[in-house]
Amino acid sequence: MSVTDGDAAEPPRRGAAARKKDQDARTVMRLRLGVGVIGVLLPPALPAGNWIAARIDGRAGGDSWPGSMSGAYHTSTRDVFVGALCALGIFLIVYRFDRFNDILGTVAGTCALGVALFPTAPGSGGDAGQRTVSVFHQVFAVALLTAMAAFCISMYRAPGFKDRPYARRPYLVAGVLILVFMALAAVAAATGVGDDWTVTPLYLCEWLSVWSFGFAWTGAALSLAADIDRLSRTRAVVDAVAGWLRSLGGLGSSVGGLRPGSR
Repeated sequence: MSVTDGDAAEPPRRGAAARKKDQDARTVMRLRLGVGVIGVLLPPALPAGNWIAARIDGRAGGDSWPGSMSGAYHTSTRDVFVGALCALGIFLIVYRFDRFNDILGTVAGTCALGVALFPTAPGSGGDAGQRTVSVFHQVFAVALLTAMAAFCISMYRAPGFKDRPYARRPYLVAGVLILVFMALAAVAAATGVGDDWTVTPLYLCEWLSVWSFGFAWTGAALSLAADIDRLSRTRAVVDAVAGWLRSLGGLGSSVGGLRPGSR
């Protein structure tokens, strides 16, 4: 091959490398978004699913709220809870950033799988075997939340994020909030506050912890989408869905009348 031939082959190689880099970035973006969506949707999906199942069965649905998110294992949304945690665990295990965060992600993902596969004991306490399994569940649950907090805080200082405060700050806020909610849940458990509430302090603290984690990852996914010029496509999809929703029931005209500059 001549030098001229080598020069002619260089642009296709660069193009292939650029396409591979873009594909890798899109894969990471979707992984982040997958983690974020699970974190945002799972906490409200459990009581909502229990309520829907109760209405279908002709029950009032007064027991839709489990005492904790883990308590969903003994409700109608068991499959939702276990499936979401397994998906979250796999996402965290395969996610790669730098060595330290790889370790934290693998620990968090393994703990998520442990929480899913070692169910908590039922509200009545269960038999000896269920109580033994529940001990493993509690260990995995505490380790999962701790690893989630550590992962978020470490991402705040991770290479590649220092020049993007809009992407790193949500991670720091999420990590701190998870630790705060863990402490509040421990205080409520020690004092017995809210044991008779419809939404227990434990469920509320778990909800807010998982939300903090989910919103941080969603924000990171959107920031990466903006970096690789994919956010415009997301906006186009959102605008299309919003336009379709506005058109339902003749809402398009009424919403159009409220646009800035309209009378």
